[in-house]
Amino acid sequence: MTDDIRMAFAHPSERAEASATQPCDRISLSDYVVEVEIGAFQQERGHLQRVRFNVVVEVAPQTGEIDDDVDRILSYDTITESIDVELGAERINLLETLAARVAERILREPQALRVFVRIEKLDRGPFSLGVEIVRAKGEVARKGQDHVQVPHPRVLYLSNDAIMSDRLKGWIDELSAEKAPLIIAVGAADTPAPQSAAALAQRRIDLLAIEQNAWVLAGRDRRCMVVGTRTELDWAMKHSQICVWAPSKIVLDAVESPSASPREALALVSWFAEHMQAAELLVIDADAPTASIPVRTAEVTAEHLL
Repeated sequence: MTDDIRMAFAHPSERAEASATQPCDRISLSDYVVEVEIGAFQQERGHLQRVRFNVVVEVAPQTGEIDDDVDRILSYDTITESIDVELGAERINLLETLAARVAERILREPQALRVFVRIEKLDRGPFSLGVEIVRAKGEVARKGQDHVQVPHPRVLYLSNDAIMSDRLKGWIDELSAEKAPLIIAVGAADTPAPQSAAALAQRRIDLLAIEQNAWVLAGRDRRCMVVGTRTELDWAMKHSQICVWAPSKIVLDAVESPSASPREALALVSWFAEHMQAAELLVIDADAPTASIPVRTAEVTAEHLL
């Protein structure tokens, strides 16, 4: 076996030592195993799987006496907390994304110079599947597109009667004239969706029923664009495009999110409005939900909303 092949499969601590260009100290976390829902494949949704972390952090050598002072060193807890924070922030599809975020968080520590992160899935078969990355302080972060800074939107919830109302165009005219971007949310249509005994399957069905109704609304007013990802929403708001929210991706990717059942439509919309840090939630033809943001209601017969 050549040295290159051997090093490709070596532990991150050995790889760190072999690739070092200057003297440094290292701290490591080995075989840290957590159970988490992660993965882009459908069979990985709704199920916990074991994920193993091996992390090595290179730090600048200490100068002078440490004096047994924990405040002068990079704590091992920094590594485990970085992992736990990133796992708790949102549901992640890719190990590459998780590794990059963990590395970036660790490198925020003043002592950290370079970090090796190896992550492996242990339950995908009689083997482990994984990624390994190395990141150094000061290099350009190689991660997914950042969300652009956008104003706080207004979220408008329309009942099914409101979707079919003759006043729909006037409401959209009125709200789109405001400076705040407009995102419209709907529930499922009145026609009952198919039912499944499997909870995960039913959740998908309920979310798709909402998205079908979103397309009904888009067909009623061509200014309304159905979008489902945070990146698309951010772009649309930045460019003054009226959005209709298709909830599947954001809801399924969230660590915690409410039911998509037709009975819980307003709770889901309220959660989304808070998730988007909306300036206001305006509800037409439904009771006001409990929310941490301002909520207004209007009857379907209302001529003006503002």
